Amino acid sequence: MKITDVRLALLRVPLRTPFRTALRTVTQVEDVVVALHTDDGRTGYGSAPATALITGDTHGSVIEAIRRYIGPRLVGEDVADLNRIGRLVQTALVGNASAKAAVDIALHDLWSQLHDAPLYRMLGGGSPSITTDLTISVNDIDTMVADALDALARGFTSLKIKVGKEGATDIARVRAIHAAVGPRASLRLDANQGWTPKEAVRTLRTLEQAGIVLDLVEQPVKAHDLDGMRYVTGHVDTPVMADESVFGPRDAIDLIRMGAADIINIKLMKAGGITNALRVADIAAMHDVECMIGCMLESSIGVAAAVHVAIANADVITRIDLDGPSLCVFDPVRGGVMFDDAAITASDAPGLGIRHIDGLEPL
Repeated sequence: MKITDVRLALLRVPLRTPFRTALRTVTQVEDVVVALHTDDGRTGYGSAPATALITGDTHGSVIEAIRRYIGPRLVGEDVADLNRIGRLVQTALVGNASAKAAVDIALHDLWSQLHDAPLYRMLGGGSPSITTDLTISVNDIDTMVADALDALARGFTSLKIKVGKEGATDIARVRAIHAAVGPRASLRLDANQGWTPKEAVRTLRTLEQAGIVLDLVEQPVKAHDLDGMRYVTGHVDTPVMADESVFGPRDAIDLIRMGAADIINIKLMKAGGITNALRVADIAAMHDVECMIGCMLESSIGVAAAVHVAIANADVITRIDLDGPSLCVFDPVRGGVMFDDAAITASDAPGLGIRHIDGLEPL
């Protein structure tokens, strides 16, 4: 099976409600979709959103990286030689993690199609069903409480609350949501780098002293401030999770050596795809550090790939934050992984199992 063509398209999917964090506000998912075509008529899919404030990737940079640097390296290559082709992708240019991730996902899709098996089996097997949390965007308190109660009604039992804009208001938000949902849902906080180290400790201690037990707090301080991350980790009882502080394997090693977090959030768009995501998981497992697998605000194409990674690495990936498709008005992807609110199930179809994608705009 040899690659004959690399095609790109844009996919837009509206969100149920605006997605607000300490960094940005978004109203729709906009993915660059990669389709790798082969000489035997198969297609492998991957995708990447534009997350310039996190990864530095824009739609323009993703498209240019694939068209000019990555795509030309792939035409004529044999999909069976996955490791070699993967290195071609990773060494095509510096940075551009999301562009590399989109292509890497499409390669893994084709590779598992070649072996007529779903991707998660090719990665090691596991139970094909997992459960995700749901993100509650930053908003006024009443709206956030209403969104949390709606999430419970939809079957979600774990909520990730976006905070990090204002310390005192953040405390009020969490208190109100905790009072409303009680023991029916575990609560995770995501500050998106929005606090200083001392502000993070003060906020978390206030919540802890109020008897609010949090499952974790995600990226409380700036990504580059590993000393600050270590300070927070050492001064609160709540487990601290690194997100933007860890893109790939080297970052994971540095963070673990410093004791700068208790948990690592793996995202394919940060790592440059499945290959490096698996390496981060292996490094974490070697040091008895648990992981979450998360996603950007993206469609079910890339999220499906993350689902397969999570299934095959359930021993170290103990938390799931793959709610991107659940935040959308509809799922344009036919086949493959089924997203039914909190419940996510991978099919036994080869690769990612994608049969068709509605609404693609060729680029």
